[in-house]
Amino acid sequence: MPHTAALTAPQRKTLLQTLQSRFENNTQRHPGLAWAEVQQRLESQPDKLRSLAEMEQTGGEPDVVGRDQRTGEFIFFDCAAESPTGRRSVCFDRAGLEARKGNAPPADTAVDMAAAMGIELLTEAQYRELQTLGEFDLKTSSWVQTPDSIRQLGGALFCDRRYDTVFTYHNGAQSYYAARGFRGVLRV
Repeated sequence: MPHTAALTAPQRKTLLQTLQSRFENNTQRHPGLAWAEVQQRLESQPDKLRSLAEMEQTGGEPDVVGRDQRTGEFIFFDCAAESPTGRRSVCFDRAGLEARKGNAPPADTAVDMAAAMGIELLTEAQYRELQTLGEFDLKTSSWVQTPDSIRQLGGALFCDRRYDTVFTYHNGAQSYYAARGFRGVLRV
């Protein structure tokens, strides 16, 4: 997905209203943080707003989950109940896509889509942090950043929540499933 052009004023307004509503309806995700500060930062960084718009458009339901004490940046995760619908059925990365044999390959990869959106895949630790804020991926799963040592051997990691437990699994990076997508992180 190519990075879209700058948002129009009405698009910015609608996105900010959506983000504010989600922020205010999920205060347990970001105790002690004020929307006014988040909005001020967002309005000063149009590229970040565009990334959030793409997260929203693909079904991610991004929300603030914390603030980096060192840099002051607000941290957004995809907080949709299930892996974002507009980011499913993708291989892990380009090398995985190119390694596919037989069957029609998917249109894109998790790593490429995230880069085009200006976000990063959640790490396993970030995925586990997300799961402390609610119950996510009860029916789906999400690719997560994978250590080079695993990736060099052809594998990639994904996570989900089953039986009230967060699991990390592995698959070939070339695999793709209708119920597996990816969740992103954006620092603003």
